[in-house]
Amino acid sequence: MMDLKTISQTMEVIAQEHGIPKEKVKEIIEQSLATAYKREYRSKGEVIRADFNPQTGEVKFYQVKTVVDKDQILKEDEEPEENERKIRFNPERHILLEDAQKIKPDIFVNEELEFELPQETEFGRIAAQTAKQIMIQKLHEIEKEMTFDKFKTKENEIISGIIQRIDKNGDVFVDLGKINGVMFKDETIPTENYYIGDRKKFYVLKVDQNLKGISILLSRSHPKFLAKLFAAEVPEINEGIVEIKAIARDPGIRSKIAVVSHSEAIDPVGACVGQRGNRINTITSELSGEKIDVILWSDDPKTFLINALSPSKISDIEIKSSHEAIIYVPADQLSLTIGKNGQNVRLAAKLTGWRIEVRTIEEPSKSIDQGVSEELTTNLEKELPKEEIEKLEEQIEAQQEQIETEEQPEIEKSNKEQSETEN
Repeated sequence: MMDLKTISQTMEVIAQEHGIPKEKVKEIIEQSLATAYKREYRSKGEVIRADFNPQTGEVKFYQVKTVVDKDQILKEDEEPEENERKIRFNPERHILLEDAQKIKPDIFVNEELEFELPQETEFGRIAAQTAKQIMIQKLHEIEKEMTFDKFKTKENEIISGIIQRIDKNGDVFVDLGKINGVMFKDETIPTENYYIGDRKKFYVLKVDQNLKGISILLSRSHPKFLAKLFAAEVPEINEGIVEIKAIARDPGIRSKIAVVSHSEAIDPVGACVGQRGNRINTITSELSGEKIDVILWSDDPKTFLINALSPSKISDIEIKSSHEAIIYVPADQLSLTIGKNGQNVRLAAKLTGWRIEVRTIEEPSKSIDQGVSEELTTNLEKELPKEEIEKLEEQIEAQQEQIETEEQPEIEKSNKEQSETEN
């Protein structure tokens, strides 16, 4: 049996526990009561609406009929044509305009007319159980919708979370509060070790919703993660005085970031580094020791290339074609210019978007191993490739199926206990 006297108090508790507006909870209760009433007292084809008063605890029920004109109705032997909007008249759901106007003279076609039904406050076990199931289902749907809306606004932003578990593939699952996010192995910083219970910051790459639920893709290796860390630490960036023009990352090892100032009074490099390096040290610490070179951006290609290859000293630059250059350096600067395993020239190419070849001034015609780095994109606004998104969505869906499989025994146990309590 369903005790309607306690619904008002229950509504208050539900609204508070789930963070759902009271009006939404009221709608859920009304839909649940209408379903129970229809199952217990009315026929299947009817449309029933419930009106619940949370102050008094009273419930009124109505049968809802749509007003139709004779021209809208299909004849018994008539079949609807393609794109035709005619309907099969159902006296349980429809009422003719001429009959409706006898009750309400100012009513029009396609409007709804309500007929108050006998007030019933007692429901059988099956009807009451159905109402409870609908109520729980609707609550979950609204809670999921609110959660999605909340996290969708955090897309391309930084959030904090607690590492919940790490699977055999190296994918990291993060507790974000009411929902979990996933940081796939490709989005981790290779030099970092992750431990269950650790709280860390993450960049929200993508928030999506499908039939399986909400998926939140996280990253710590994405260039935008570094950009957002600087924006949070450097007020001049957040205020738009200093702008990050490009970023190149070798996550966990080294990064280069090109900045420019829109105010002559502000040194962009100094603003990012901070007094005694306090700002950049905070970011380096968050990235587990990743070294960061802050350089001055320039719209002059030669100047930008020289800055990008710092701290090496460049003797000359030959611009061969669009976005292709040969860099000449003294022999004693060669290893510094190229960097360990070609890292410096690779990051410089990625930062500038230029194909770079490094040669010595002593042997200007000789190509050098690891001295060539191809042009790489530096567009911070570039979207994830479609195939990568599809791959990630497949992995998220597979993981959600695994979670549902693990949770199923608990759900069945809970349902069994509820059924025994009601009996």
